[in-house]
Amino acid sequence: MSGILMLIAFFGIMFGLSVLYSKGVQGKEGFLVANRELGMWQTAFSIAATWTWAPALFVSSQMAYDKGIVGLLWFVVPNVLCLIIFSEFAVRLRARMPDGYTLPEFMGRVHSGRVQGLYLFQMIGLSICAFAVQLLAGGLIFSNITGLPFLPIIISMSAIALSYSLWAGLKSSVVTDHLQALIIFLVGGIFIPWAVSAGGGLSVVADGLGGVSGNYGNPFDAYGLEVFLSFGLATTIGLLSGPFGDQSFWQRAQAAQVSVVRRAFIAGALIFGLIPLLLSLLGFLAAGMGLSTGDSQTINLQAVAEVLPAWTVLPFAFMLLCGLISTLDSCLCAVSSMAGADIEDRLRWNVSSVHVARAGMLLVALAAVLIASIPGMEIVYLFLFYGTLRASTLLPTVQTLLSRRDEDISEPAMFYGIIGSILIGLPIFAYGNFGDHTAFIVAGSLLTVLISGSVVYACSNR
Repeated sequence: MSGILMLIAFFGIMFGLSVLYSKGVQGKEGFLVANRELGMWQTAFSIAATWTWAPALFVSSQMAYDKGIVGLLWFVVPNVLCLIIFSEFAVRLRARMPDGYTLPEFMGRVHSGRVQGLYLFQMIGLSICAFAVQLLAGGLIFSNITGLPFLPIIISMSAIALSYSLWAGLKSSVVTDHLQALIIFLVGGIFIPWAVSAGGGLSVVADGLGGVSGNYGNPFDAYGLEVFLSFGLATTIGLLSGPFGDQSFWQRAQAAQVSVVRRAFIAGALIFGLIPLLLSLLGFLAAGMGLSTGDSQTINLQAVAEVLPAWTVLPFAFMLLCGLISTLDSCLCAVSSMAGADIEDRLRWNVSSVHVARAGMLLVALAAVLIASIPGMEIVYLFLFYGTLRASTLLPTVQTLLSRRDEDISEPAMFYGIIGSILIGLPIFAYGNFGDHTAFIVAGSLLTVLISGSVVYACSNR
């Protein structure tokens, strides 16, 4: 009953906030890019909340528990750096397309409709998988807490995010992101230090810096190399390409006031970085205590339940829910911008862009629910899979935005290079990941990012 009440309360707060602060949002410009009026801190907190996806909430603790300080470093550092690096390219896109809505739209203008189509495939695919990851994580949490079936929980989460996203588009996402980020810091700042104290203090955390096995305290020994090859390399490639392959961040670059774009992304990166660092303390604490688990994906929740009173699980779960649903609504708004701008232009139907945008939200939510319901699906699998998928467009995007003239980049090289990355690199990576073959994981990650970039570089004017 408590879990159901939590979901109802969450819906009421977020929908009420959206209605209160999203008045006057009308038309394509208002629904897709909030009339391009977002301020610095609005944008920064929205970026931080959007980047606080399920991996940030769960993989940080899981890596701290399983792979110690080595695993955590290979997760947190690329997570922060990628947003700082991205800030420069966000500024460039805004300067080159001040009236635009999406990265695929820009690629269509610079290159061709078929290149635009590839970017739509990659970015819509990423949004669906990212949405599914949040549902999978939320379903695991609330099934454990409430005993409710998994499917009704993920449908409820989808409905909550849809309710206010359908109301006012990006503006709803931004205003709720701000509150969700503040809740994460408030709850985390109270309950995580309390858990550390109750679990034995910082000395126990220090005992867990090598992970539960104690082997992963040095990034440069054989165990550290193992983590780099099996997790760190693919994660770094996936994270560095993360915002470049995610329309959520290009959308915020287009929606912010021009003067604040760079500063907002840098501030958002630093705000975000505190969250996985804070949550990793629970992974180290569980490792230092020698806490055994059958599923380290939710080790942070298990650590709280182990050392704190039973009632504390609920506010901690509410904090996690904030992080998950902030990414759900961002995925919905990202797809709405592509549906309302790119796809609506191609359909040429006599229907408003906002209606097409809302239809895109509904279809993505349905597809994600189906993926999250696949038996045996795990957060890390989806995270690494879509992280590699978005790497296929990383270098072509960078090269296009760095080019002095549009004609310097070869259109056929863009098109066939990206196809080659997806068709060659991604299957190799998937085989390695699901079969636990490190050599194939490394090869697939590198091939996915390098094939497209090398082809574009070799065939373009410099």
